[in-house]
Amino acid sequence: MFGVGSAPTAPSPSLPRPPPHVQLIWSPAMDPARPECPFQYLIEILNDNPEKKFYNIPKLGGTKYDILPYSIRVLLETAVRNCDGFLVKKEDAMNILDWKTKQNNVEVPFYPARVLLQDFTGIPAMVDFAAMREAVKNLGGDPMKVHPACPTDLTVDHSLQIDFSKCAIQNAPNPGGGDLQRPLAKVSPLRVQSRKVPCRGQTVCKGPCDAGESSRNSGKFSAQIENTPILCPFHLQPVPEPETVLKNQEVEFGRNRERLQFFKWGSKVFRNVAVIPPGTGMAHQMNLEYLSRVVFEVKDFLYPDSVVGTDSHTTMVNGLGILGWGVGGIETEAVMLGLPVALTLPEVVGCELTGLASPLATSIDVVLSITKQLRQAGVAGKFVEFFGTGVSQLSVADRTTIANMCPEYGAILSFFPVDNVTLKHLKHTGFDKAKLESMEEYLKAVKLFRNDQISSAEPEYTQIIQIDLSSITPYVSGPKRPQDRVAITDMKSDFQACLNEKIGFKGFQIATEKQNDIVPVEYEGNEYRLSHGSVVIAAVISCTNNCNPSVMLAAGLLARKAVEAGLMVKPYIRTSLSPGSGMVTHYLSSSGVLPYLSKLGFEVVGYGCSTCVGNTAPLPEAIRNAIKQGDLVACGVLSGNKNFEGRLCDCVRANYLASPPLVVAYAIAGTVNIDFQTEPLGIDPNGKNIYLHDVWPTREELQQVEEEYVISSMFKELKEKMEKGNKRWNFLEAPESVLFPWDLKSTYIRCPSFFDKLAKEPVSLQPIENAQVLLYLGDSVTTDHISPAGSIARNSAAAKYLTNKGLTPREFNSYGARRGNDAVMTRGTFANMKLLNKFIGKPAPKTVHFPSGQTLDVFEAAELYQKEGIPLIILAGKKYGLGNSRDWTAKGPFLLGVKAVIAESYEKIHKGHLIGIGIAPLQFLPGENANVLGLTGKEQFSVSFPQELFPGITLDIKTNTGKVFRVIASFENNVETTIYKHGGILNYVARRFL
Repeated sequence: MFGVGSAPTAPSPSLPRPPPHVQLIWSPAMDPARPECPFQYLIEILNDNPEKKFYNIPKLGGTKYDILPYSIRVLLETAVRNCDGFLVKKEDAMNILDWKTKQNNVEVPFYPARVLLQDFTGIPAMVDFAAMREAVKNLGGDPMKVHPACPTDLTVDHSLQIDFSKCAIQNAPNPGGGDLQRPLAKVSPLRVQSRKVPCRGQTVCKGPCDAGESSRNSGKFSAQIENTPILCPFHLQPVPEPETVLKNQEVEFGRNRERLQFFKWGSKVFRNVAVIPPGTGMAHQMNLEYLSRVVFEVKDFLYPDSVVGTDSHTTMVNGLGILGWGVGGIETEAVMLGLPVALTLPEVVGCELTGLASPLATSIDVVLSITKQLRQAGVAGKFVEFFGTGVSQLSVADRTTIANMCPEYGAILSFFPVDNVTLKHLKHTGFDKAKLESMEEYLKAVKLFRNDQISSAEPEYTQIIQIDLSSITPYVSGPKRPQDRVAITDMKSDFQACLNEKIGFKGFQIATEKQNDIVPVEYEGNEYRLSHGSVVIAAVISCTNNCNPSVMLAAGLLARKAVEAGLMVKPYIRTSLSPGSGMVTHYLSSSGVLPYLSKLGFEVVGYGCSTCVGNTAPLPEAIRNAIKQGDLVACGVLSGNKNFEGRLCDCVRANYLASPPLVVAYAIAGTVNIDFQTEPLGIDPNGKNIYLHDVWPTREELQQVEEEYVISSMFKELKEKMEKGNKRWNFLEAPESVLFPWDLKSTYIRCPSFFDKLAKEPVSLQPIENAQVLLYLGDSVTTDHISPAGSIARNSAAAKYLTNKGLTPREFNSYGARRGNDAVMTRGTFANMKLLNKFIGKPAPKTVHFPSGQTLDVFEAAELYQKEGIPLIILAGKKYGLGNSRDWTAKGPFLLGVKAVIAESYEKIHKGHLIGIGIAPLQFLPGENANVLGLTGKEQFSVSFPQELFPGITLDIKTNTGKVFRVIASFENNVETTIYKHGGILNYVARRFL
């Protein structure tokens, strides 16, 4: 079991070993009718069908059950169904039933029905599983027992890098009709050559080919997704798939061959593991479109779908009424081994939605508005549940978009109960009619179905927040953080204010006399003028938006109107379109807007995370030089959900999150320093000013396109494609041995050293003596700062290691792709160029080795400390570990020799990672920090841990200067202290196999 958080409680003994009847490769969810379950009297038959049984939970609680929030009802059902008297006790279920009085005071177990992994965070989990097999064998155990205990889906979606972009623009159908002016692209030789060349007025065309008689809307379009022929929207003839997709996929398979072979080995030898190959879609999108059940049916038992995943945006499925959230790879491994997640019975914030949003306000505007209001309301570590008349007016796509952003306002999850809107959506996506009927009957029987038409009291909530959707106006977020929203109407003045502000979250401190500087630059034979605010990266990423057709279609319709008006995007702007799945490509293509996006440079570059995780191709050299020459605040605009400074490109200082149509609009304008109300996007060939309102699609246009093209066939064909598989993946060879045959020369996959000192029994807690401070950090240190996911800098410690292994910089790949190699990831820890270490005084991945006084790379300094036998700690400010969930943000510091972190506060998931790897999370007392205590960071620190360690205990820290101060051991429940005593969750779980 691994904790999500708990209030301090009295100490308790370590968790006992399981009783004889509990097998280690057993998961209670696999056997809902276990004889040891004390709640079997609640089992009933659904509508007189003996093949459909369920636990009638409402009978357990009566009126107590009726006032429970829907999300808590799901927690209660999992506790009742999985109760075995050992890992889940009867009192756990009763505590959940008494949520109103027990919230935030007791710890309860949660057994998710399944686990979701993505490759960046999934590969270390799978590598750890493989290494655990080795460790269990070495200690005399049976490695064949090491299997995931619940369904585990791993999506290879984070390895895509944009090596090629725009190269297929020349091959897009000419929106004006007639002959193309450039040669056609060649189809990849790895692909079956079954396509015809683009039609250009051939006699077989079903419509006219000249510029003035485009017949895009003259007939029905055949359903299509990637890896099937894309139809020319003007002539309904097959055309080659954009070469960017094929080239990027080809490079992806070549670059990541070792990792992909390892994944395929895992899918063969580990039971319950399914791998979704590259080029299919993003983890959270596949979770939404393909993997979600809403209601499980196992051994004739019905129970709610639920999931935990290593992707922080697992919460997207909350929009379908599925309980789920993101956890770290370490905790996920525990779930995969049949252990429940332990969490404090959470407070549940009810978010009442009323009214309708403005026609100009997209789902992103709604998302960012709700994000800001919930962040201000302080919902961190709580469940959020939506209700009110506004909920019924939101589509499932809107709901999942909102739920997808819940990590940004700190909530554990954002839950939308199943209702008629949900069922209608599932029907359109191809759910079996009989399954839908039994699903509805079951959910209504256990009161998990929300119905506005039936007047009933709303559940009781810890607190209620009211949000009027009609008050929401279009916003973007930036220039450095997602929570800093800027109204479109204020964008120009806000950017100018940012230029004036001193360096910080909202400032760049540009001298007044330099704010109007213009830097001329020649690119591809033409001269352009760059200035502060110039857009150089514009990425339509459907990470946050791919579940919502309206915002992506809005971008396409805006592009169509812009092209028809004669507007273009400057060629030096790094534009890209990265759909989350084939569904997005399908409706953009079949609705006829894809070639217009291509015409503006928004060519499909591939399927997977790219720009959002730092995998953007470098800017043209001339543009980079111009930016540096003029010290310009260049801008990136993207429709993702992360915009931390330096994440997109090291020379792009301002990054704004915007809706897809606004990304296209800013790309056309070429600058964020524009007032859309008074300044034109551009000028048409006749010299007429074209404004944003001239090309912005109306709500009626969007609804018409959605109704015509967003149909069930998209989901049906996507599922067929998923089941058929990827040709490259199908022909990929992989070993089938019980133990993975580690290649000692591999730079991708290495057996990690976490189990090197594993003993059958844990040793007593050891004190930390005379530790040096490796890093002295400030507030809001993100997981990107701690463990970068982007490209590997050529002068970094990881680059030196790879160079010594004979690799060239072109072969370095990214940190995310090499998370299966502990040597690379340890060297990449704190290698972010934006890391601000107070010992150095400026952003740099450097620190001071105090015994010698040398300024070194963080890894080199840590390596010296380890050789000298000196333990390490980290000093930090507020919100340490903010950002995406990554287990290497804990594993990396652990392998550097870090024994503890002392911070003012922590991001909850990251703190769990620290405990899970064996690093003590210590917290300054309220009102105190290193500066208040007069610490320089140059001192040596010592702390002892009592053997009866319990949550919230206060410890004394002594320094070699004689100063003594107190800190809180930030363990929030007894499970966390148990895990820490074992030296981390990996050791704890491995010992359970012996």
